[in-house]
Amino acid sequence: MASTADPPPSGAHWVNGQIVRPGAAAVSPVDHAIIVGDGVFETLKVVDGVPFALTRHLARLKRSAEGLGLAEPDDGMVRTAVAETLAVDPEAGRLRITWSSGPGPLGSDRGGGPGTLLVASSPATEWPEAVRVHLCEWTRNERGALTGLKTTSYAENVRALDAAHQRGASEALLANTAGQLCEGTGTNVFLVVDGELITPPISSGCLAGITRELVLELADVVERDVDPDEFAVASEAFLTSSTREVGAISAVDDTVLPDAPGPVTAGMAAAFADLVATNPDP
Repeated sequence: MASTADPPPSGAHWVNGQIVRPGAAAVSPVDHAIIVGDGVFETLKVVDGVPFALTRHLARLKRSAEGLGLAEPDDGMVRTAVAETLAVDPEAGRLRITWSSGPGPLGSDRGGGPGTLLVASSPATEWPEAVRVHLCEWTRNERGALTGLKTTSYAENVRALDAAHQRGASEALLANTAGQLCEGTGTNVFLVVDGELITPPISSGCLAGITRELVLELADVVERDVDPDEFAVASEAFLTSSTREVGAISAVDDTVLPDAPGPVTAGMAAAFADLVATNPDP
């Protein structure tokens, strides 16, 4: 139970067709997003009341739902939910859309009812110019059932990120079962090696990030297997995500990057910021 000293929940919350009071009990306690993580989601940056790259995010939400075997969320309903949420919270900087299989039994079998659609807003996250990251001991399974899907089964990411925080890092990176660099808990990763901008391919098991996708369209990037040891010879590196856009990596555990941000990272960050400012739905 929250204490009376806890601040009230911020943002706006939309649940299955209506705005609800922040913090209100509005989702079934047997919803499968809660019981077994049987859901998919998208997180978007909001700029001046407009969600960035909404069409791409909704397309990925549908791909994730299909990959998880869920019914496809209704595009019109999701857009309505987004608009109604942002109308209540016009100062929002971040938006999360969650779609689950709905209420079900206390086990892995799904229920037969409709899905649950949730939209929530919050202030933007203020990211530092450069961050330290930790290369985790755990691996990403590039052949798993959830590979490439943005699902609510995020406990593995929570555990990895907590381990990074305990080491003074703000993000955790994971290799895959082949020992190749894969992704962060909520980010994709890019390195500059011998003057070439590189990033792990989708076959590594990483999520096809929306910001990653846009960076590939904005710059000359080589997608190839990346050995984590290449951080030792990289001149610079950066992370991408919807809320941080392009953010420099200053160190990977004890390996310090020479430039953070380096010229490639700074140029990419500027190009991406210009895209956000000029085209809200690229």
